[in-house]
Amino acid sequence: MNFRTLMKYKLEILFAVFIVIFAAVFLINNAHIQATAKPGQETWQGSDDQGSDAILATGYTPWIQPIWTPPSTEVESLLFSIQSGLGAFVIGYFFGFYRGKRDSVNPA
Repeated sequence: MNFRTLMKYKLEILFAVFIVIFAAVFLINNAHIQATAKPGQETWQGSDDQGSDAILATGYTPWIQPIWTPPSTEVESLLFSIQSGLGAFVIGYFFGFYRGKRDSVNPA
């Protein structure tokens, strides 16, 4: 592979280097967070949990209860990922549909 070929793909190479650096920084930071966590402490606890705890600490009582609660957090994550995948599919379909419609009317 010569220099000219490398320059042809400079944006892709820069992007790959950026991804590797980002992953390395994330992994180093995650290792530091895990090493300094107290025993039993949840290190990647979401802000939803902290917000819910702050609201319940004020004495608020919910008006309604959920109809169904997933049996585990894995099932909850699965349902969320299915929902986000379907949403991305619908959005992508309509973007593609309207672009195809536009391109068929005004071919380049």
